[in-house]
Amino acid sequence: MMMTDFTGEHMWLQIQHELSLRKLIEGSEYQEELKYDFNIKGELRHLDTNESFVFNYYKNAHEQNHKRYEVLGHLITQYVYELLERVCMLQKVYIPTDATEDEPRSFFFISKNALTTSSSLIVLLQDRGVFCAGQWGQRTIISKGLEHGTQIPFIKMALQRYEGVIVLNPNDNFVDLKTEKERLSSSIGEEALPSMRSVWWIPKRGSSSPEEHTMYVWDHFISKSAAKNVAFIAHGYGGLVFVDLLVQRKWEVMNKVYSVAFIDSMHNTRHQTRSDPQIQEWIRKYSREWVSNSKPLDKAVCSRMKVNCSTVSAGTKKYGLAPSCCLHAIFKYLKGMLKAKTRTAFRHSPVATRSSTSEKRGNK
Repeated sequence: MMMTDFTGEHMWLQIQHELSLRKLIEGSEYQEELKYDFNIKGELRHLDTNESFVFNYYKNAHEQNHKRYEVLGHLITQYVYELLERVCMLQKVYIPTDATEDEPRSFFFISKNALTTSSSLIVLLQDRGVFCAGQWGQRTIISKGLEHGTQIPFIKMALQRYEGVIVLNPNDNFVDLKTEKERLSSSIGEEALPSMRSVWWIPKRGSSSPEEHTMYVWDHFISKSAAKNVAFIAHGYGGLVFVDLLVQRKWEVMNKVYSVAFIDSMHNTRHQTRSDPQIQEWIRKYSREWVSNSKPLDKAVCSRMKVNCSTVSAGTKKYGLAPSCCLHAIFKYLKGMLKAKTRTAFRHSPVATRSSTSEKRGNK
């Protein structure tokens, strides 16, 4: 199935015909306690009562309710992964690329031919948390729906207006030994498990942190791509991760990235850039931040923490809704930045220079 031009309710109605969260829930031990699915508006609703998700399903049993919530979150993650592949038509790329057969791997998503034929590329980098690729926030998905909590509207618009998109997966950092003990016992031997019981998490090489994951994808994919115009959209901690990448790969990023749109970013220009005037100037010229604020969308907001970064309102005071509220404003900004870069490149191109010289000679 190809990504369509549908928007809003039409898009989620089409998705409902393609995939069902309920089918994933039916295979779990909580199929009676989680009788939920997404409706034609992309909202999570109970199949019998049509009510929103209720956390306190069990009376006076917080731990049991939390476990139920975790199971729902895990199933939503799997559901969104399927949406990325089957509806958005993105390809899953496993990393590290040189991983052995038994080595834990992470992955990210990319549109077809984005690295080889695209001249423009949008990279999505979300906040830190339990949620993975394709999600701006899991709580927002559960409470407000797919339209607000997933990155699908951003992916859809990126594919319509640009030639390629990459969806990073910065929070997929570890393998849980509790869920992988069967695989481990077969590969390292049952006798080795007792000594490892106190260490329940195994870091994934190349993705043990959001910073490492982003750096790995940059070094092995984005920096080597044919795309000359790369833009990042970074939410929350993702903004800090991007600035870390900018510091670590300074000239590469400055030459290849034409703009970055921050959303409620946690980056700190003064602290992270180590008072590097070139990086601070780059951030001033090529970035903008949308922050949760009571002011109307795109109205200027004063920010003492974000020196050298213009800051405007996201059009909402709610942190979880900020990405969806400023979606169109961000793409309008990126479009303007790309046009400005194209005009600058044309003015400095040899062809333009020769043409201008010829015109001057002809006027003499």
